[in-house]
Amino acid sequence: MWFTQKKKEKFMHFAFFLVAAASVAALFMITLFLFLEGIPIFEKVGFTEFLFGNYWYPTSEPADFGIFPLIIGSLAITIISALISIPLGVMSAIYLAEIASARLREIVKPIIELMASLPSVVIGFFGMVVVAPILQDTFDIATGLNIFNASLMLAFMSVPTICSLSEDAVYNVPVNLKEASLALGATQLETIFKVTLPASISGISTAVILGMSRAIGETMVVLMVAGGAAMVPESIFDPARPLPACIAAEMGEAPYHGDHYYALFAIGIVLFVFTFIFNFVADYISHKYKQTGDATL
Repeated sequence: MWFTQKKKEKFMHFAFFLVAAASVAALFMITLFLFLEGIPIFEKVGFTEFLFGNYWYPTSEPADFGIFPLIIGSLAITIISALISIPLGVMSAIYLAEIASARLREIVKPIIELMASLPSVVIGFFGMVVVAPILQDTFDIATGLNIFNASLMLAFMSVPTICSLSEDAVYNVPVNLKEASLALGATQLETIFKVTLPASISGISTAVILGMSRAIGETMVVLMVAGGAAMVPESIFDPARPLPACIAAEMGEAPYHGDHYYALFAIGIVLFVFTFIFNFVADYISHKYKQTGDATL
């Protein structure tokens, strides 16, 4: 029996290793293909000109492949959506885990998780049909399809993920830590901000990473509501053309192995690098605060 059990364990270890290796291999091949298809554009357009050029006219003669307006549009939409979704998601999680009654938590939590499963095309359609006319009439602007609209929709997509995962992290903080704080005379608010949040900051950081990663790489929403103008925006009410939207809108019309085709894959490389940097920084912050919280506790 012991020998059989040992063989089963070895088999399971080997099976898990194969699954993990297959995942890593698939990711590596996708990354390799992305770089192989994107790098050729730099033979015709310099790296600096590609990143900091102000004009994106891939079908003109001669073609212009400057993606600086696309980068600014992506960064503006991501930053504004983060400023909306992170405070809203984390504060909602704190309320559900620490303040709301158990009955209310049982009702609201499934609703939030259901909102996280909404298809992005539905959210984009809502932004086009409902939010865009409201913004246009309220702020007296030329179009409601702009950076602010896209940021609102991305925040709407990110909040359920951030809230749900952050609520789990806050709720799972050991009860004895909270009771010890209250026993020492701290108020509930002081306990939340000085004990509960530091103890759960690692889980909250992970929730923010997952929520914002979805926003950074989102394609359909920004394609539908950002306006699609490949120009450097001057305000949050200007239309923009983020990197994912540009790839989705133009890949179907780009000639195979043409300059336009290679340029779109190069945009994918830039988006990949941005996402990698964001996840690396967020993971570093998560581990840093985890170590600090452990040392403090």
